[in-house]
This record gives sequence, structure tokens and C-alpha cells, in this order.
Amino acid sequence: MVDFLADNNLCGQAILRIVSRGNAIIAELLRLSDFIPAVFRLKDKSDQQKYGDIICDFSYFKGPEYYEGKLEAKPELQDLDEEFRENNIEILSRFYLAFESVHKYIVDLNRYLDDLHEGVYIQQTLETVLLNEDGKQLLCEALYLYGVMLLVIDQKIEGEVRERMLVSYYRYSAARSSGDSNLDDICKLLRSTGYSSQPGAKRPANYPESYFQRVPISATFTSMVIGRLRSDDIYNQVSAYPLPEHRSTALANQAAMLYVCLFFSPSILHTQQAKMREIVDKYFPDNWVISIYMGITVNLVEAWEPYKAAKTALNYTLDSANIKEQATRYAASMESLRPQVQQLLKEGFLREEIILDNIPKLLNCLRDCNVAIRWLMLHSAESAYDLNNKRLRQIKDQVLNDSKYKPKILFQLLLDTAQFEFTLKEMFKQMLSEKQIKWESYKKEGSERMTELAEVFSGVKPLTRVEKNENLQAWFREISKQIESLNYEDSTAAGRKTVQLIQALVEVQEFHQLESNLQVCQFLADTRKFLHQMIRTINIKEEVLITMQIVGDLSYAWQIIDSFTSIMQESIRVNPSMVTKLRATFLKLASALDLPLLRINQANSADLLSVSQFYSGELVSYVRKVLQIIPESMFTSLAKIIKLQIHDIMEVPTRLDKDKLKDYAQLTARYEVAKLTHDISIFTEGILMMKTTLVGIIKVDPKQLLEDGIRKELVKRVAYALHRGLIFNPKAKIQDWQSVHQSTHIPIPKFPSVDESATFIGRLCREILRITDPKLTCYIDQMNTWYDLKSHQEVTNNRLFSEIQNTLGTFGLNGLDRLLCFMIVKELQNFLTILQKTILKDKAVVEVFRTLQGAVSPVQGIVANASKVYSSAVAKSQKIWGTYQEAIMKVGQMQILRQQIANELNYSCKFDSKHLAAALENLNKSLLADIEAHYQDPSLPYPKEDNTLLYDITAYLEAAGIHNPLNKIYITTKRLPYFPIINFLFIIAQLPKLQYNKNQGMTCRKATDPVDWPPLVLGLLTLLKQFHSRYTQQFLALIGQFIRSIMEQCTSQKIPDMPSDVVGALMFLEDYVKYTKLSRKVGATFPILFVLVFENILSGCK
Repeated sequence: MVDFLADNNLCGQAILRIVSRGNAIIAELLRLSDFIPAVFRLKDKSDQQKYGDIICDFSYFKGPEYYEGKLEAKPELQDLDEEFRENNIEILSRFYLAFESVHKYIVDLNRYLDDLHEGVYIQQTLETVLLNEDGKQLLCEALYLYGVMLLVIDQKIEGEVRERMLVSYYRYSAARSSGDSNLDDICKLLRSTGYSSQPGAKRPANYPESYFQRVPISATFTSMVIGRLRSDDIYNQVSAYPLPEHRSTALANQAAMLYVCLFFSPSILHTQQAKMREIVDKYFPDNWVISIYMGITVNLVEAWEPYKAAKTALNYTLDSANIKEQATRYAASMESLRPQVQQLLKEGFLREEIILDNIPKLLNCLRDCNVAIRWLMLHSAESAYDLNNKRLRQIKDQVLNDSKYKPKILFQLLLDTAQFEFTLKEMFKQMLSEKQIKWESYKKEGSERMTELAEVFSGVKPLTRVEKNENLQAWFREISKQIESLNYEDSTAAGRKTVQLIQALVEVQEFHQLESNLQVCQFLADTRKFLHQMIRTINIKEEVLITMQIVGDLSYAWQIIDSFTSIMQESIRVNPSMVTKLRATFLKLASALDLPLLRINQANSADLLSVSQFYSGELVSYVRKVLQIIPESMFTSLAKIIKLQIHDIMEVPTRLDKDKLKDYAQLTARYEVAKLTHDISIFTEGILMMKTTLVGIIKVDPKQLLEDGIRKELVKRVAYALHRGLIFNPKAKIQDWQSVHQSTHIPIPKFPSVDESATFIGRLCREILRITDPKLTCYIDQMNTWYDLKSHQEVTNNRLFSEIQNTLGTFGLNGLDRLLCFMIVKELQNFLTILQKTILKDKAVVEVFRTLQGAVSPVQGIVANASKVYSSAVAKSQKIWGTYQEAIMKVGQMQILRQQIANELNYSCKFDSKHLAAALENLNKSLLADIEAHYQDPSLPYPKEDNTLLYDITAYLEAAGIHNPLNKIYITTKRLPYFPIINFLFIIAQLPKLQYNKNQGMTCRKATDPVDWPPLVLGLLTLLKQFHSRYTQQFLALIGQFIRSIMEQCTSQKIPDMPSDVVGALMFLEDYVKYTKLSRKVGATFPILFVLVFENILSGCK
């Protein structure tokens, strides 16, 4: 019959692929459960108020029009909804694909069962597949994995969160319009069950059986699977655990499968007492806490509480006498096993001959250790008991008391067992690899000894007092040939024959009175020894390694091992060499990866790498977490050294009186420094003792671990120092997993927020913005200095940025620049929102713009009665300029700061890295020249869309300060009506608040109505830069027309002086040209005479 898992067996391959996919789905669900956006939980009041209207559960489907109508009625909700979509659509899509794959899994399993029933697979039915060993295992696993998926989803991703994510995905994706979408079925399967994983939460009625029945599965199939799990040892595990008291451990994995599958047939749990009694007697006579998948633990006392038959059957197991018997048995087992394992681990004790002579004893010791550790770890685990449940609390207390549970002793046994197991495995692997070579060597030695003895009895080879004996000569030659004829391939026959040869050699020594000749006796003894070695060597079988692998399973502790972290860390802190034993424990834990990966590997699935990486990554993260105590301890010692050197140890002067020598010696303090320094070196040595280890598929290098650990601790301490130090005034979101700056191994720590800033950089930035606020300060461009508007005292200057660079370095200053850049983007977006949804929606204000546009057309002409036209328009639109001015000034203020930062970065780059600065400048110029040439002649080369050169070089240029913030396009914009008119009206509305000062330029008239000129000009310049250049041209033309019209009116009214508003407008143009480096052709918009008068005013001549 064809092997069930053969590539050409379609029936076997189909179910193998389904099971393989099931393991991969569970890994994906566990992976995603760590990345649930917190906002979907709506725990905080602030989140509920902000997102309550855009995050909905399944109640949305009852009236989607109502919810969408609420959004459409409020423009601010629409903006928030769009922002939320952009931030979360990627992770929502990933979750949806995982949910969809769960539904697809059960649909495919049902289809497979239908195909079996309809005879699609020739000669295969459900019954024949269940008769096959592999088929039986796979069908049981298929149902079990579906149950595990549902339980994992409910435990890791709460029902309300699932509903909100599915609704959000439905709203934001194209799924609603897709005809073949199975979103409805997914929603039905994964709607909230009401279950909560929080301690003390009430269990929903008929849970989880009603949840498991949402997609119907063949009752015959579930019944047959449960029948097989009840009656058979489907994985043949009992052979690895021959002792009857170990049976429940041998069948533990099968028991977990049966526990899950019983929920598909709840009638057994409720009413079928005989079956439940059989199940409990076979699988749970001495245990009630089980691991169902990769360390997810379940307490049967709680899980089977609602089921009468199950609860009754379990009562015997939970009898206090039985609990006491089991607990005391394992306590006694621990007491006897600890010294036994420690004896085996003594240096030089485990030698090859000891192992070969005692394989059964060593395996029994391993079994006893692992069974005791498993029972005690599971039944004492905090996570297995809900302390709000009185009965559970009583059972736990009894277990802890009767077993005299001490976590440190249990952990020590785990360490010793892991080390013993690791050493035994490595030695056995080596013996297995050298098995044939050694066997042949022993055979050759034995054969040669017999040949030599034959020659001795021939009388040819002299040997003291040995007479010639042809019979013995022939007999020994025959024995030599017999030894030579032993065949390694036929180990059974060779073993039997070897025993006969040993017996023959014993008999020949007795019957022929050869004891009198010591040399002959020695030859015979040596040959018997070699033959014994051959028997030992032939008994080295791979089955022993397989048994060790089965017995050493630690997958049940995948999660509860975390409760021993503090003990591990304390052990390392006291004795850093403990890391070597921990290495064996981590490798033992890595064996848990075999469970989910076996079927994926058999199916040659592409998921093998991603699933391996996930579980290996989880384990490596745990290793890092445990070993982080070493860098922490190192930094603690360093902090003590720093304290001693700064505060306690006095600096020794160059000249010193002899009688003061003892005072300056400070031997106690210096000894303490030396001791702490030595401790640091010991810690370093400790982690380096852990050799490079393959954990799953990830290679763990101890040097890299140490470096990452030191960097992580350094980041944590520096971030904390800056978090505590940079608190000034007590009064588009990127997720961590999306950020290129956030690392899994060396994370930037998060501290409780003290203001609206997430980090110290945000607080520093907001403090700079506060002290340079245009409402409170006046910026003098020529001096790069901010002055207080009221006291006229200097507030700060450009040296501030030199200090920041000295403190935070180039990366810190560059980070500050990037934050300002994002703030400008946010400010401009908010500004445009106000402009579009408030100003341009105000009919009265829009009418003012329309009237003024008619009055100034064409812009080449002169506006009649200019003062009245302009002042009327300004007065009628006065209410909008407050918000407008605030936004423009904020942008301008941040642009000034960005300019100052760019100057500082560029200066320090040229000073510290002149070659880098020169290379970047030349590369930038050459790239710009090539791009310009391409636009003039498209046949010339140009970077393609997938070429990241321009993006990469921009990051370098900004870090080196080789850029102009004023030329940046921060946001994409659309055409806006009246935009040049609005900005023109805004600037002339501000001019009466300003006056020209010969020494200081444009300054505000009243401190009570502050307008700072440089931020005003730069803010307006930045805003115009975001739009098409024709808007700028129209805006400048309107200012030119304003100057001409007012001057024309002054001339006709014979007013000799140039009005202050005209001076202000000319100053604006002057500064605009200076900042944008435009040509002075803008002067063509008004007569040259005005320019001459203006220049006279600037020079102080009237």
C-alpha cells in the first residue's frame, strides 16, 4: 500500500497541507496578538471621546447609514476618520487576512471530509484514513487545531476588539464592494462570544461549545476522532514511558487534543458519565492542569465546571487524599532526584563506558526528573488558578503545602536536568557518529589477539613456558576468523554470536588450564573486553536519542517559564557562570518548536521559515530578557564607581605633605572601586561563557547579546535621564512596529507622559517654541537673537543650537529638526482645513473677496479710491485674521528655528567632517545638474521611481545642514478660490500694526497687539510655496498694485511722505526677494521713483 504521506498520495497530502496551514495560522494569530492597536480597546476616556464615533462594533451593520451620516455631518470627524484609516489600514488588513484564513481552514477541512465521503479519493474513506497511523494522527490534529485557533483568538484578541477591527476593515477596504468576499461568514464566526480573559470575569453560558458550533462540522467525524483519542495511543508515546505511573505524562499531548475536541461534542461532557470516567481514569487520574498548545494552560476544575458528567468524573482526581498523594510523591521524587542528577553532572563522571553500561538507568532518571518537573510546574503555576475562585485557591494551597513547593529548588532541578540531558545527548550523538568506526576497531583488535595466540601455540612464536598445541592453535585461528566474520549491518546476529564467542573464551581458559600462564590469560581477557565493547557499541541506537527527545519535551512551559525569570536573574547576578547551565535550559525549551513545525516541514510549506522565525524570535527575546540582568548589574556597579570617584575619592595633588598621605590614600574607597571593577569583568565573562548557540533557527552570539544588552541599558538610562531632566513647564501616528528607529532588542523606552509630548525631544522642541513665541518675543534677523517684547531683554540666540548639539549630538539636533518639519506639516494641514471648511464656507467673507477681486481687476491698473476700497475689505474680513495670523506666525517661527538648526549642522559638518561636507555638496550639485539636463533633454538619464538615491541623499543632506527649509514642499495642495486675494488682504491687514525702525527693521507698534515681522514673512512665504507659482505671481502683483494705487492717491492729494503701509509693503517685497533669492524683477510692478524714495527712507534721508 502507498505510504499515506507519499507525494503521490493525494488524500494524505491534502490533509497534511490543511494541518500544516493550521499550525501556521496559530503562529500568525499569536504574532498579531502583540500588535493590536490600543485604540481599538477604547479603555481610556480620552480614546472613547475621540474615536467613539468612528470605531464601531457589529451594531454598525444594523444601520450603517446612521453611522456614516454622523461622520458626514461633522467635517472634523471625517478628517479624524481619514487619519485613522491611514494609520491603521495596514495592520487591519493583516488581522483580516488572519481571520479569513481561520474561516478558510474550516471550510477546506469540511470540503476534505465531503470529498472523503463522496469517494473523490479512490479507495479512501474516513474509516480507512483513521485506520492508517499517519491518517489517524492528521485527522485528530485537524479538528484539534481548529479548536485551538478559536480559543487563541478569544483569549488573545477580545471579542469587542475583533468586532471593531472587522467593522473598521469593512469600512476602509474594498471588501464591501467585492462580490466574492466572505466577510459576512467571517463576522458570523468571529463575532464576540462575551468571553473575557481577565481574572474573575464571568464565563458566558454554553461557552465554548456554542462558539465551536458556529461553522457546522460532521458529527460522525467528531465522534470518530474523539473515539480514536479515547482508545488509542495515536503517537505511540507509551513506549517512551514504560512505567505505569508515567502514563498520564506519556499521553499528555493526546489528552490536550481530547480536551479541545470534546467541546465539538458537548453531550459527552454533559451527560455521558461512563465515557467521561474512562477519559479521566486514562488521562487525568493524577493531573488537572494541562497545556493545550505551546504553553497555553487550562485548569480542568474551572474548564469543566459547567459540565455535569465531566465534573463528576474529575471529582476523584480532585479528592484531597489523591491531591496529597500526588503532591507528596513528587516532593519525595524531587528530594531523591536532585542529589542523583548532581552526582551525574560531576566533572568526569559521565564517561563513555558508564553511559554504555547504564543506558536504561540514565533514561529512567531523565524520565523521573522530567515527569516531576512537569507536574510541579503546571500544578503550581499562578496562571493556572483564578484566585477569585475559592475552590481553585484551596486546591492550589494544598498542592503548595503538600509538595513543600519551593520555586528555587524546582528551578535548580530544571537547570540540572537540562544540563544532564544536554550532556548525555551530545555524548550519545558523538558515540552514534563514531559507532561503526569503533566497532570495526574493536573487531580488528580482538581478531588480531586471537591470531597472535594461535601463533603462540604453534611453537613458532616464543612465549615463556608455552608448549606447542596444534588443537589450541587451530581453535584460536577459528575464533579469529569467527570474529572477523562478524557483520556490522546485521547487528542482531552479530550481537548473539559475540556473546557465544565470549562464552567460548571463558570456557577454553577453564578446560585447558590456561590460568597458569598470565600472558595467555591477559590476551584472553583483552579479547573478551573488546568483544564486550563491541556488544555495547552495537547497542548504541538512535531510538535512545528519540526517547530522550520525547521525554525532554518542555513545550508545556513555553509561557509559565516566565514566572522563573526573577530566579534566573538572581542566580546569574550571584553567580554569572550560571549562564552555561541556562544555555542548556534554553536549548531544552527550543525543543518545543518541534510541535508546530513538524507538519509544516513534512508538507514542505513556504510557512516554515516565518513560523520558525516567530517562535525562535520569541525564545531569543526571552533569552535576552533573562540575560539583561548582566548589563543592568554592570551599570549598577558603574554608577557606584562614579559616585565613589566623584564624591568620595579626593583628587591627589601634585605636591603632597607626607603626613597627609594616609588621608589621600583612602584605601577603603579605592578597594571598593577595584572590587566593583572586578565584578563588572566577571559579569562580562559570565555572558561570554555561553557559546554561540542555535536557538531554533536564530544563531545567538553571546558577544552580540552583551553588546545589545549594554546598548539597551544605556538607551534606557540616557532616555530616563533626559525624560527627567527635560521637563520645562509642568502645566500622523506611527506604531512602534512601523518605526525604523524602534528596535525589538534595544527598544527606546516609553515613560508616563508628563505633557502632550511623547519623548524628551518633543518637550525640548515645545520649550524652544514657547520661549521664542512670536506673541512674546521679537526676532532680530541680523543678530540671530530673540528679545522679550516688553522688557527688551535678550531671551535666547543661535548659540542655543550649539549647546543642544553639544548635549544631544548631531543626531539629537537632526531629530529636533525633523520634529519641527512634521510640526510644520501638521500646522499647514490644520490651516488649510480651517481655510477650506471655515473661511471659504462663510458667505459674507467670500462676498468680500469677490467684491475686492472685481475692484482690483485688472491688476496692471490703478484702483480708484484705493484707501477706501482696501480699508473696507480689511474691516469686513477682520474676524478671520486672528486664526490666520496665529497659524502663519507658528509656521514662520518653526522655519526660523529650522534655518538656525541647518546653519549649526552645516557649520559643525564643515568643521568636523570637511571631506563628507564637500562630497555631499558636490554630489548634490551634480545630481541637480543631471536632473535639470534631463528636463531640458528627456533622452538624458534620470533616477527611476524604484531608485532610492534621491531619498537617501536627502537624509544625508539634511543631517549635514545642506538644505534650505524655505524651499521645501511640506504638503500637497489643491486649487483654492481667491487664495492670492486672501493672502494679500491678510498682509495689508497686518501692516497698520507695524512700523519701520532704521536699526531694527519692521517692528510692532504696540506690545499689546504683537506681530513679529520675520515669522510673518517666512510663514507667508512657506504657505505660498506649497501652491502653484502662479498664486505667488498674482499675490506679488496685488502688492505692487496696492503700492501704486496708494501712492497715486497720495500724489493726487499732495501728501509729501510715503505712507507707512506702503513702506511696510515695500519692506515685505524686499525681504521676500531676500529669502527666496528671486530676481528683483518684482520692481517692475511699480515705478522706479517709488523704489528711490523707499531707499531714501531706508537710509534715513527724508
